[in-house]
Amino acid sequence: MDIHALQQIVHKTRDARRKQTIPKFSPTDRDQLIHKYHPDFRASAYRPIKFGPNEGDKTVVELATLLEGDSSIQDNADLTPQYTCDVLVIGGGGAGCAAALHAHGAGAKTILATKLRLGDSNSVMAQGGMQISVAPEDSPVTHFIDTLKGGHMENDHALLKVMVEDGPSIAKWLLELGVLFDRQADGNLHVKKGGGSSKPRLLTCSDYTGLEIMRVLKDEVINQKIQLLEFAAAVELLSDGQGACTGAIFKDLDNQRHVVVAAKSVIVATGGIGRLHIQGFPTSNHYGATGDGLCLAYRMGAKLAHVDTFQYHPSGAVYPEQLIGALVTEGIRSEGGHLVNAKGERFVNELDTRDVVSSSIIRECEEGRGIRTMSGRVGVWLDTPLLDAEHGPGTVEKHFPAMMMQFERFGIDISKDPVLIYPTLHYQNGGVKIDTNSETNVKNLFVAGEASGGLHGRNRLMGNSLLDLMVFGKRSGLTAAGRAQSMKQGALSLRHVQQFRAEAKKHGNVSGVISPMILPAYTRKA
Repeated sequence: MDIHALQQIVHKTRDARRKQTIPKFSPTDRDQLIHKYHPDFRASAYRPIKFGPNEGDKTVVELATLLEGDSSIQDNADLTPQYTCDVLVIGGGGAGCAAALHAHGAGAKTILATKLRLGDSNSVMAQGGMQISVAPEDSPVTHFIDTLKGGHMENDHALLKVMVEDGPSIAKWLLELGVLFDRQADGNLHVKKGGGSSKPRLLTCSDYTGLEIMRVLKDEVINQKIQLLEFAAAVELLSDGQGACTGAIFKDLDNQRHVVVAAKSVIVATGGIGRLHIQGFPTSNHYGATGDGLCLAYRMGAKLAHVDTFQYHPSGAVYPEQLIGALVTEGIRSEGGHLVNAKGERFVNELDTRDVVSSSIIRECEEGRGIRTMSGRVGVWLDTPLLDAEHGPGTVEKHFPAMMMQFERFGIDISKDPVLIYPTLHYQNGGVKIDTNSETNVKNLFVAGEASGGLHGRNRLMGNSLLDLMVFGKRSGLTAAGRAQSMKQGALSLRHVQQFRAEAKKHGNVSGVISPMILPAYTRKA
């Protein structure tokens, strides 16, 4: 049946659905639902890591294979540095830019190296907003409790405490830099309620919050004349042979040559893992999100945390084909949009946590209540026109201009017709284990942003990623800069690579896989 004909069930059932109140799942029902339908609990997709700091821990096959992969750098490589600095930041997204700006501001000679262009990152695609407790009826304590519940009580309490308490000062910093957060008519900051949160605390810039924040951070990095290395993919970290990180080796993607950077401290802010397409899922992630930082840090001996859990955003586009996996912002559900199955029924409280909503959508589709596209994909409806019906004509266009434009390119007006969605691989809940200053168990190696692990537990609340980036980008930058003032540049060696290779050989690991992947393997032959 034509997709337009299938949409009619949404229009016909809208008035009846507007009278409904869908309760959230009880803790018991929530756990049963997640364990049955969430991709994190598909045992066949996981295996133990064979060796290294997390030997025996389970993670998805795709990541385990990369963690065990060999370096592309030979033991006898020339380590003469082309650049020397106090603080080397690897990654040009939100965490990397924040880290570089704070390190530079503290007087450290800073280099920011990024695999693609400055700003090419998941950060620019963050739509739903940024959780910070700035409203009078809110508090960091409430933010802490909400996030703890959302993370299934497995969040690192020390990291979480730091994030929620540092939030208001981060909002002030971003406002001073020029970020144009949405305002109320009286000029105060406008806050929205997000899934899993008990209070409205989402600061937004329409539906392009991440893009607006990155616009300002990129400009500031350039204005501060921080040295940039673009199209420089990190392929190996360097150590002093005594367990401390002292720099990195990059592959210049323009001329395929290696570039060595010596640094007193290194901050890894390489982002997520979506382009590994775990379990075959589409992804909302940018082209360079191939989990590089995890591989590099793991080979150095850094411990990982929660690498068995990933976030599948409930609303990834299923139609048209050109938008497969792209986010349909959670803000639409925050404003009252309904999720509707093929029978025209609501089946979950749309403001429940992401893992609950994603699991519910997967359940509907697996039990035959999904809507199938002409290409064979399946999903459920998100009733976007409901927002205009509830709040007046023009609401969708006013509050979600980027989403309107995204679909209009393919002849779809989301203010008039619902969109078809299905969970998309969105976020790496776990990552490299860090302390409250973003330092790993490897001396002078810091990790900030999505590549770090522990903060979000087993499920990240919407809006916490942007705050995570800013808080731990700042803390890593300041700590690394302060450390550099009292240090001399350490020796540059590949001893950790030699040790890793010896360990791999002992375990019979001869897969031939080279890590990091650098770019997605879309053109490789099977």
